[in-house]
Amino acid sequence: MSLETIDATAYAADPERFDAVIDARSPAEYAEDRLPGAVNWPTLDDEERRRVGTLYVQTSALEARKLGAALAARRIAGHLEAHLADKPRGWRPLVYCWRGGQRSGTLAWFLSEIGFRATRLQGGYKAFRALVRQQLETLPAALALVVVAGRTGSGKTRLLQRLAARGEQVLDLEALACHRGSVLGALPGTPQPSQKRFDTLVWEALRALDPARPVHVESESARIGTLRVPEALLARMRAHARIVRLAMPHDARVALLLQDYAFFAHDAEGFCRMLDPLVALQGHARVQGWQALARAGRWAELFATLMAEHYDPLYERSMQRNFATLADATTIALRDGSDAALDEAVDALQRLHAAA
Repeated sequence: MSLETIDATAYAADPERFDAVIDARSPAEYAEDRLPGAVNWPTLDDEERRRVGTLYVQTSALEARKLGAALAARRIAGHLEAHLADKPRGWRPLVYCWRGGQRSGTLAWFLSEIGFRATRLQGGYKAFRALVRQQLETLPAALALVVVAGRTGSGKTRLLQRLAARGEQVLDLEALACHRGSVLGALPGTPQPSQKRFDTLVWEALRALDPARPVHVESESARIGTLRVPEALLARMRAHARIVRLAMPHDARVALLLQDYAFFAHDAEGFCRMLDPLVALQGHARVQGWQALARAGRWAELFATLMAEHYDPLYERSMQRNFATLADATTIALRDGSDAALDEAVDALQRLHAAA
């Protein structure tokens, strides 16, 4: 059976045509980023890839290919034994590697020789990555973005989650980034994805949105933790989005922060270390005062102080500097972070959209 190929644009136009997407790269390459829904059938593991690459540089291409072919054949045999027992004759996988070369070509050849309708991605992951970067520049322009703004602890993330549960379109960048967006935003036990992985997740999310309906997104900085928000999306949010500001009473904000960051009560020293980078901005004395409150377990007082002395002033300056439509923002009051209050806010937002 002949081996079919497809380019990245054609794949993206109709990814559902394939029954499986198989990444033939090493586990480390796969972990950094991959096509949506891809499974990893490495033709070489990380150490084998290193050995072949070293042989290529230090000895010769021929010796590297001989070693690579032997290693790949053994590994592919294992994949065939492990994964193909339940696959019907018409099963159609898409196979790719880094540049659509020998690794994916070898695996796809074996699958085709068995009789499956294997297709190889031209240009491999590198071509897919180029497509993602290109479309991240163009996709945001079509979206009717509604930026949900509000000071720290005002319920922005909870409102996004409630909007999604009520059937509204939401682009939750912090969920994709595995980070809450501030210096204290790291999620316990959950590392952030790579920048490439984050880009792909955002690309996937953008492609799934209906441009004819509002898309709710939180007001973000240029970075969420270590990750950069795609520039075109950030520009669209800041210059062309409708802004809705959430207003929540001070005490309710403190109560919400105590819930969301309750895990810090078990790791005061870890919390204090996370505050260290703020010394350059706020000075040693102020940061040491916050750390003393944390070590004393005075969390409500600490969060109130952090809001007043750091987060609120910083947030207001950032919003004034970056969001061109801030003067036209609509304010929605949230009495607290309860489900009932969030539902009322969703109702208010839906009325705004209906009247627009």
